[in-house]
Amino acid sequence: MRTFLTLFGFAALCGAQPFSSSPDQARSMIVTKYGIVATPQFLASQAGAKVLEAGGNAVDAAIAANATLGVTQPYVNGIGGDLFAIYYEAKTGKLYALNSSGWTPKGLTLEYLRSKGIDKLDPIGVHTITVPGCVAGWDALRERFGSLPFSKLLAPAIFYAENGFVMPEWSSRFWIGKSFLNQPGYKETYMPGGVRPGLGDVYKNPALGESLRQVASHGRGAFYKGKLTELMVKFLQAQGGTHTLDDFEQFQPEWVEPISTTYRGWTVYELPPNGQGIAALSMLNIMERFPLSDYGHNSAAALHVMIEAKKLAYADMVRYVGDPRFTPIPVREMLSKDLAAERAKLVQMDKAACQVIASEIGQKLNARGSETIYMSTIDQDGNIVSLIQSNYGGYGTGMVAPGAGFSFHNRGAGFELTEGKPNSLAGHKRPLHTIIPAFMRKDDIAVGFGIMGGWNQAQAHAQFVANVVDFGMNVQSALEAARFTKATFEGCDVSLESRVPDSVQKDLARRGHIVTLLPPFASAVGQGEAVVRDGKRQVNFAGSDPRCDGAAIPQSPPLF
Repeated sequence: MRTFLTLFGFAALCGAQPFSSSPDQARSMIVTKYGIVATPQFLASQAGAKVLEAGGNAVDAAIAANATLGVTQPYVNGIGGDLFAIYYEAKTGKLYALNSSGWTPKGLTLEYLRSKGIDKLDPIGVHTITVPGCVAGWDALRERFGSLPFSKLLAPAIFYAENGFVMPEWSSRFWIGKSFLNQPGYKETYMPGGVRPGLGDVYKNPALGESLRQVASHGRGAFYKGKLTELMVKFLQAQGGTHTLDDFEQFQPEWVEPISTTYRGWTVYELPPNGQGIAALSMLNIMERFPLSDYGHNSAAALHVMIEAKKLAYADMVRYVGDPRFTPIPVREMLSKDLAAERAKLVQMDKAACQVIASEIGQKLNARGSETIYMSTIDQDGNIVSLIQSNYGGYGTGMVAPGAGFSFHNRGAGFELTEGKPNSLAGHKRPLHTIIPAFMRKDDIAVGFGIMGGWNQAQAHAQFVANVVDFGMNVQSALEAARFTKATFEGCDVSLESRVPDSVQKDLARRGHIVTLLPPFASAVGQGEAVVRDGKRQVNFAGSDPRCDGAAIPQSPPLF
């Protein structure tokens, strides 16, 4: 009895903490008074931590880590893709949001495609290549909040590109995509000598190292109005693209106001459209109408509510979201608690809705585009960067310009080719975007978090928030917990990690869900990271998803 009371007292004490310890975790949280970098690849996390130790801040560390990820995980991100970020300034409590998603070439219009007899975009064709926003995003972040020059921030990535890195487990599994093998420049870049790198092999990409050296020396101008730009445009035009030097030079990222909702006393933030973050907030508004904590974590009732909320929220997102510079987006109405109350009435607890209920839902989107990286950084002052960067579908198009060392993304595959829709293709327009960083806070606790994975992201964000808020998990437990994903926008199909109990699987099937089981820790449900600032105690926490080669690595104190 004494042992039981002692354990009970200890559990009660732990439960009183904002992010309590959990005996069920596979990994422990990282806890320190210094900075932490959490990414899906340990070399990138280490590179960011080293930048913190060299006097850099959270923004500096984020750029260094992201650049390193482009070298070590080119099958999900790189300077040929786009970038979004949320920056939390600890001393003021202000949030800043950056949308660095690129636009289409000005000459790429529906009329142009029709003149060429094109009524459907090749998902890895040149017309899906929008101007990459990654380097412009780095530049905007560094200019406004960074403290170190590009020459220092890109040094780790340049080192690994030129000297090589040893291929780790997850990367070795996903390194080569068969659909890209015939794309120009792909095999030469990612299969040097015609050999696929395997676990333990050393891989080098000196061409990417040279491209990064140009950025390190000349800043964003190297990518958008330099010799590298000329190389890229010449290559893209040779593939039949309409890209011009002006399309690159005129592109600018955009500082935007984050959108938010409240969820049981917490405030959760996402970026506004053209991203899908609004769907995560809409999901939470619907979920808030149900007592999830009473149902129990990953119970059939809780999962049923979240799956149904996903369908309703995504239906409205598909109907209304596009580039707000072209079409007004009813953001306020979509985030209304009154709308959520009405949508929640459509959830039948004993029956899954196989017909998506929406306001004049548009065409069903392709679930392609699950390859992305999410990472977060925090410095010793408590500043947080929540950053996401992507090629969209794996290597994107898999096209590599000679001597460039990186593949171009295929973000334009997200456009619709039907006229008059919010997401209809047009010149200098940004598509409906899947990649979304996130942030949440309550009182003295601030959390930068995100989970990658195409259209999985908004539903994964909502599950993470529920894990923390409804089920009292710390960020490591919340990332590790088994998740569901529904890649389609209609129907009753849903995929579950096999760690969800068999009894729950059968209960969901009785409610009409068509359940597909995934491996226990499946990449299909996304990989996430999270950092936390406990402002009252001036302590930082971090968690890292076990579904990748990632790690949360703390900054060392200034001992040496």
